[in-house]
Amino acid sequence: MREFIESMRERGMVTDVEERPEGEFGAPQMASRTDSLLLFHDLPGGRAAMNLTATRKALGLALGMDESEIASKLAQATYEGEIVREDPLPMGRADLSLLPVMKFFPGDAGRYITAGVVFSSYGGVENASIHRMLLLGPDRVAARLVEGRHTYILHREALANGDVLPVAVAIGVHPAVTFASCTRVPRGKELAFAAELMGGELRVHRCRNGVCVPEAEIVLEGFIGAESAEEGPFVDISGTYDSVRMQPVIRFTGMYTRGDPIYHSILPGGNEHRVLMGVPYEPIIFRAVSSVTTAKNVVLTTGGCGYFHAVVQVRKSTQGDAKNAILAALSAHTSLKHVVVVDEDIDPAD
Repeated sequence: MREFIESMRERGMVTDVEERPEGEFGAPQMASRTDSLLLFHDLPGGRAAMNLTATRKALGLALGMDESEIASKLAQATYEGEIVREDPLPMGRADLSLLPVMKFFPGDAGRYITAGVVFSSYGGVENASIHRMLLLGPDRVAARLVEGRHTYILHREALANGDVLPVAVAIGVHPAVTFASCTRVPRGKELAFAAELMGGELRVHRCRNGVCVPEAEIVLEGFIGAESAEEGPFVDISGTYDSVRMQPVIRFTGMYTRGDPIYHSILPGGNEHRVLMGVPYEPIIFRAVSSVTTAKNVVLTTGGCGYFHAVVQVRKSTQGDAKNAILAALSAHTSLKHVVVVDEDIDPAD
């Protein structure tokens, strides 16, 4: 992540915030007013970065491709990158109070980790995904495990066998790793996809509980057992408050940090949240549309929260191609509520 921040700095896309923002919500408020990458040097608990990939241009830089090619290039992914296993990480005592974990809005249930990639391993299957985590104490969080998602399934399998699910939460990873964890990939292929996005190879470290994580500013190792707690309210991608639910508790048994770590925080409902939620669906839609006509590009628009509205660019052969493209897009991403199909002379990102 540090190398990416420096590459953004060279392009004039980083704003350093040297002074401590005023008030409990100072940092989130600043992040909500800009898409520039913000590097806070003085927050309670240390340094933090926000808006890491809050624009398609920033995401394109992270993935090593032009922003106009993201959908078409990712549609060709093979998920076959190489994983290189290195020495284990030295772990100390877990203490979340040492990190600049933020509360974002007055109605939130508390302080939330929003950019922690949860790596898990059970039955020979590895998974990586982002789950929001409400701080319950120095070594406990309530994690929102969406029903049907892979972490949820692995946790259920572990409990059914009388086991706990070992996990490791990596905070402050390269944005390509974050993006891979947000993408629907073949079972157990998140790390391989991240490796592919990183140029073909990804180095990982094994935690004491057997879970592998890539290089990160902060790593928390622990497990998810049968304990649960109330989670929410919390602002979701649409900018509205999500419901309060009983959710599994993660207990952390160890913590690793780099020297003077940079904590990554994603603003809920902000443009980085929208980019990471929506763009992974663009290649899925691209592949679906390509089965009925010649797809050229797909963009999930900021106006549709980066998730609910799609603009699909095609090279049509018949007048009916646009209707077929709409149906294919709606089938590929079932949360879509609005699809516009355009010809090649229209830029979907404009």
